[in-house]
Amino acid sequence: MTPAELPPSLHIDAARARVRLSPADPAFFQDPYPAYRAIRRSCPLFLWEDYGHLCAADAATVDALFRDRRFGREAPGRPPPPERVKPFHDLDALSMLEREPPAHTRLRRLVTRAFVFRAVERLRPRIERVVDALLDALPDRGTVDLLPAYAEPIPVVVIAELLGVPAADAPHLLDWSHRMVAMYRPGRTRADEDAAVAATLAFSAYLRDHLAERRARPREDLLTLLATAPEGEITPDEAVANAALLLNAGHEATVHAIGNAVAAVLGSGLDPAALFATPALTAATVEEALRFEPPLHLFTRTCLEPARVAGTAFRPGDRVGLLIGAANRDPARWAAPDGFDPARAPAPHLGFGGGIHFCLGAPLARLELEVALPRLFARRPGLRSADAPRFADRYHFRGLDALRVTLG
Repeated sequence: MTPAELPPSLHIDAARARVRLSPADPAFFQDPYPAYRAIRRSCPLFLWEDYGHLCAADAATVDALFRDRRFGREAPGRPPPPERVKPFHDLDALSMLEREPPAHTRLRRLVTRAFVFRAVERLRPRIERVVDALLDALPDRGTVDLLPAYAEPIPVVVIAELLGVPAADAPHLLDWSHRMVAMYRPGRTRADEDAAVAATLAFSAYLRDHLAERRARPREDLLTLLATAPEGEITPDEAVANAALLLNAGHEATVHAIGNAVAAVLGSGLDPAALFATPALTAATVEEALRFEPPLHLFTRTCLEPARVAGTAFRPGDRVGLLIGAANRDPARWAAPDGFDPARAPAPHLGFGGGIHFCLGAPLARLELEVALPRLFARRPGLRSADAPRFADRYHFRGLDALRVTLG
């Protein structure tokens, strides 16, 4: 690694285990991996000054923190948010992602039945039809951006149908989701906050209408499951919050995962026909793509009780960032981790997190990738990159801003 490869904003104080690194530095969000390598070698558990809390960059510590029940998402004593963003935080705080047991256990148990393998596998024919229709709509030749043409529609249509909202409402769902997840972006503006609050209110009203309709006329869908749960399993406000979570999380990360995977395959020089020759090879390629370019790079936890991890003492209320993107390239777990190699010896990656907050939608995301990728490359064997993939300025999400390809 040469200094020229490192982001200009990176400064590592190894002796004090402190790092300055702007998440908005284009050299970083376009390619964070040189910075991750330098940090991991110098101080794998460090204070990221730009965020103001500790972060872990090695696989062992990130894995341990995901599973350590002394760390969670709820933060006792956290100051209330400003009044102007209260509607967003009120909704967010009721989602299972932000809760700890027993509330987390109660909510997750209710929703899990819709995401078990057998339930998800029943969606395969529908996903195949969605994918084939999108491929049919691509032009025969020329250049196209595969994000809006392919990667974005698949997850939003699938998760909309799973929950039971019209797929025709996908543009609204995408718009609301994009505006809401901007709240997690570092350096967000007042305009971002106002847009997120407006999206939260609109999305909540939309979901309340659908949940009320399901209480009156139940169907075979996830909204009905939330709307008609026995008393004590979920409140009306929790139903809205968790429906919003499932819609947002069910497509936002999968869009990035599909786009990142296509870019990884095209950039690898490997033969797609060989990568997707069998279901087993397809599954291995999907797992390697999720390791190589995970759609989420930073997930925060809060210390709930005194703890000591990797030689560092934590007090209740201390926050710690789990750098999934750095952990997934740790040479202590994977040989030559910066190479895309679906044939490598399998080792569990951290792309879906871990512990009680392990991604509920992992089986569905895997299925969508296992359908979308081989069908794309089988139908378009001459597919190639039209220009270098361009990643969006929205760290800690890792997703492309555009994926321009030449069809052939």
